[in-house]
Amino acid sequence: MPELPEVETLRLGLIKYVLGHKILDVEILHPKVFQGEKEKVIGSTVKDARRVGKGLILELSNGYCLAIHIKLTGQLIYRDEKTKNVSLSAKVGGDLPNKFTHVIFKLSKLTANSQKPTAYLYYNDQRRFGWIKVIKSDKVSKLPFFRDMGPEPFKDLTFARFKFVVGKKVTKIKPLLMDQTNMGGIGNIYANDALFRAGIDPRKTGKSLSEEELKKLYDSILFVLKKGLASRGASELSFVNILGQEGEYQNHTLVYGKRGQKCPNCGSTIKFIRIGGRGTYFCPNCQQ
Repeated sequence: MPELPEVETLRLGLIKYVLGHKILDVEILHPKVFQGEKEKVIGSTVKDARRVGKGLILELSNGYCLAIHIKLTGQLIYRDEKTKNVSLSAKVGGDLPNKFTHVIFKLSKLTANSQKPTAYLYYNDQRRFGWIKVIKSDKVSKLPFFRDMGPEPFKDLTFARFKFVVGKKVTKIKPLLMDQTNMGGIGNIYANDALFRAGIDPRKTGKSLSEEELKKLYDSILFVLKKGLASRGASELSFVNILGQEGEYQNHTLVYGKRGQKCPNCGSTIKFIRIGGRGTYFCPNCQQ
């Protein structure tokens, strides 16, 4: 599932390409994906794009917003005259719209002063797990997905708060990192790599970690997330940026996806196990 770096990459793309566009119409090809009345967003202008954990919020000019969770295979792709010839990743599934397209936002730049669309924002989703919800801006924080989100790296997840959240729990450390009520935005890819960089066995409990280990882990979380952001996210599955292009972090992971390969630090074989049902990669020599 796309994590903080992937969703932040999308947010930055929305800021660059979609802000200031008026929504002329919304074509709903799969009702399950679009939840709410499209009439409440038609005629409004996109004023801001925010990220909360793995979720996005598009703020509109009329007091409503679009709350978006792309889940496992969702994609948001922008096309206009300037970007229509940008090559799309094969992960998009062909020219747009295609069989994976479930919602089409028909847009017009305010400077164009036109009632004819000059741009399109496509929501594609191969598995249709994701959703787009129309909701009043002053109520979006009450949606369970956003309401229950824990503190976030680079925002309110200070080391003191991280230590408080993680350091007293007897749960294994890897699921602790991925529990969005503990902290928002961290998923399987970056949890694996952060634990490797910190030299911590993913089977250890949060309570068993020393303050030094917790600090190493906290710093490693920030490090791998920054690396993911610089790589424009990971496109291991279906993730693409706002122009339909792949990220590169999957080519730079530390241990994630490297089962049976040599550890980059010591040369030992990277092992694969399952913790909490999720694939876990680690070096048994470096991670104690």
